[in-house]
Amino acid sequence: MEKILITALLLPIVGFLFSGIAGKFLSKTALGTISSLTILGSFICSVAIFNFLSSSNNEVTVNLFNWIKSDDININFSFVADNLSIWMMMIITGVGFLIHIYSIGYMHSDSGFAKFFSYLNLFVFMMLVLVAGANYVVLFIGWEGVGLCSYLLIGFWYKNNEYGYAARKAFVMNRIGDLGFLIGIFMLINQYGTADFNYIFSNKTQISESTIEIICILLLVGAVGKSAQIPLFTWLPDAMAGPTPVSALIHAATMVTAGIYLIARSSSLFVIAEFASAIVVIVGLATAFIAAMIALKQNDIKKVLAYSTVSQLGYMFVALGVGAYSTAIFHVTTHAFFKALLFLGSGSVIHAMGGQQDIRLMGGLLKKIKITNITFLLGTLAITGVPLLSGFFSKDEILAKSYYGSGILVFSILTLTSVITAIYMFRLYFMTFTGSFRGTENEKNHLHESPANMTIPLIILAVLACIGGLLGLSSLFSHHHYIDNWLKEVVSNKEIMHPTHLFEIIVLVVSIIVLAAVILVCNKNYNKNYYTKNNGKSENILSSLLKNKFYFDEIYDLLIVKPIIKLSELLYSFIDTNIIDKIVNFTGTIVSFSGNQMRKVLNGKLEYYLLLMVLSVVSFLILIQIL
Repeated sequence: MEKILITALLLPIVGFLFSGIAGKFLSKTALGTISSLTILGSFICSVAIFNFLSSSNNEVTVNLFNWIKSDDININFSFVADNLSIWMMMIITGVGFLIHIYSIGYMHSDSGFAKFFSYLNLFVFMMLVLVAGANYVVLFIGWEGVGLCSYLLIGFWYKNNEYGYAARKAFVMNRIGDLGFLIGIFMLINQYGTADFNYIFSNKTQISESTIEIICILLLVGAVGKSAQIPLFTWLPDAMAGPTPVSALIHAATMVTAGIYLIARSSSLFVIAEFASAIVVIVGLATAFIAAMIALKQNDIKKVLAYSTVSQLGYMFVALGVGAYSTAIFHVTTHAFFKALLFLGSGSVIHAMGGQQDIRLMGGLLKKIKITNITFLLGTLAITGVPLLSGFFSKDEILAKSYYGSGILVFSILTLTSVITAIYMFRLYFMTFTGSFRGTENEKNHLHESPANMTIPLIILAVLACIGGLLGLSSLFSHHHYIDNWLKEVVSNKEIMHPTHLFEIIVLVVSIIVLAAVILVCNKNYNKNYYTKNNGKSENILSSLLKNKFYFDEIYDLLIVKPIIKLSELLYSFIDTNIIDKIVNFTGTIVSFSGNQMRKVLNGKLEYYLLLMVLSVVSFLILIQIL
């Protein structure tokens, strides 16, 4: 199994090197297929390890070498495949493979095809390193790696200055979170002498609870940055600058789930750190609600889904904060299915529209791109929590755990957020697919269904979005919660009262009624005449706030970015120009002066050289006498 684990990790890096080196010599289809097969191979290896772990309680550990060793510190470069890491590996490689296949069709006409697949494979490799690392230091390598890859892929079309700015923004904001995470790792190594998960979690009581609280808060800072939570969430919507498959990979299977994984992996510490866990709940709750509100007024099809991702990550944070770690991973799983489906579906829409992303200029696509329409509708139904689809089970489990773990206030805000989610998602669906077409005549003539290598991944993801909830059926439907049982050995879930059957029945009935009402209202309000009726209509304050994303970017720009730029300019003009530059210039002046004086000595006159020789000898004799 150790060799299979190493193979699973190395196959994506093989694809990365192959795409980068052989990209110029192969056809795009051949290159994309080979790159995709490396991810499929990694997925097959992950499934093989999963089957091994299913029949054995022994985790698979690979210790490559002793990396850092001193008197008090011992850190190995090692990987582990336990129930949590292998679950994440299957999600990453499984969904990642479908995104690779989709990308063959989506990126076929792009001149940077080989580079794109090279970066995509590297992204998957770094995420596998992140989840398979056996200690915090190896995890951090993957953590920084996905940050680098996101920068490369978000700014893939770097000739567009806005896209380059979006990539830089994502990179910088993640570095803020990474600093907190890095300090947390230093504290763990300082306290335990190692970064190894098993040792730290087995000996967690060796240090004080207050120290654990500080460490968990620092880990949370890292998770907030990587999983785009308030206040470090504004980079994620801007990440839409990258090609749509990148958006699917970042939002569904890779980067944004890293923060969720970090806290779930550190659950043994967070169950002790009650204050840090409370902060996790507050951050997640605020993010879920605010991001959902912002999504209501977005008109870019990808940005609606981006804010939806931020909001859904907030749900996961609430689950983590109340101690329902396996529930958070359950929602990570179902979210990977329906959010990858929705993003790839949006890419199919953009492909059909010839690049148009404004939903106000769409409409009537239902009959033109039937496969995309049906699969997108299933993804919409799943994320809004339609009963028996995947999102219903995972989201309602979070609601139940929040009610019994944090009380009525958290439950109420999350429930309201669920209603808002349904509103903006059905608004998105109806404005895109129903009514009459509102685009240009050229766009109308361009409308066509995507090729099979784009629609087949949509169909597979649609099936998973429908049946993924079977992995965590509630007690109303089954007494066996698969993910809970699978993860119970590696995550430290808090004891939270299980919801009664009456509670679950009420939630089920209310969900049906509310969703039916939302669908009817959205179908009526966002019809074929929506854009013409609302074009030029004056906005109220709330509408303006939502459309401008509560002015988070403007506030950050005013309070942080501009002061830092001003300070930098001041330091440049005062320290660089008046001190450092003058020191450097003074050194140059001395050298220049010395050279000029030496040049006077070497004037080519023999009598002058003889005089200098005599003076030198006399000076030397005098010096000897003195000494």
